[in-house]
Amino acid sequence: MSYPLPDPSVPKIDYSRRYTAEEYIELEARTGIRHEFINGEIFPLDGPDVAPEMMAGATRRHNDLVYNCRRALTERLRGSDCHPYAENVRTRISDHGDYLFPDIVVTCAPDDRDEQAVNEPSVIVEVLSASTEARDRGWKMEQYLRIPTLTQYVLINQGRVLVESYTRGVGRKWERESYDERTALVPFPALGIEVPVAELYEFVQVPEFRFWRNPEPPTP
Repeated sequence: MSYPLPDPSVPKIDYSRRYTAEEYIELEARTGIRHEFINGEIFPLDGPDVAPEMMAGATRRHNDLVYNCRRALTERLRGSDCHPYAENVRTRISDHGDYLFPDIVVTCAPDDRDEQAVNEPSVIVEVLSASTEARDRGWKMEQYLRIPTLTQYVLINQGRVLVESYTRGVGRKWERESYDERTALVPFPALGIEVPVAELYEFVQVPEFRFWRNPEPPTP
């Protein structure tokens, strides 16, 4: 992928320094480049400076899964106070003003009308990619599960038919359920809806799941 030559009127972004939340928001508006913002550090998601491990693996399969999920949620939430957003809307994950960009975020807060970000997420969905799965299951998941308003975190696998759902239980307990058949229904308890796995994977070709890559299992 090639990018246009940098505009000489726009100063080069300094990734070695820490930024305030206000500086981060201004930088986003000035450059048009998405950055995740954690503890004063910025991490590019677009443009020539993005690190390989930060890229979302924007395959057609990834795009289709994000589109299918947002469409399914939008259709079922029509007329309610809840609204799903996809990919290009940043989500505030702490009172300190830290921000991430989930694949899909749903907010149900009647006063969450900030044009810049979702401040009270109820549900977050990530479509797993080979380059981002470790982050989505690791430190990024840790950040999400600390959000007081979050009720559910969903992971959609693009390598096989598999949806994993983490729902908030009593206290700090999170309960995990997995759905690996197209006939299954994925519940979204806080939203009062269910979404068929088949609808999430509609028109998406995923490889047949196998425990071994070879025709025969490895010998002991």
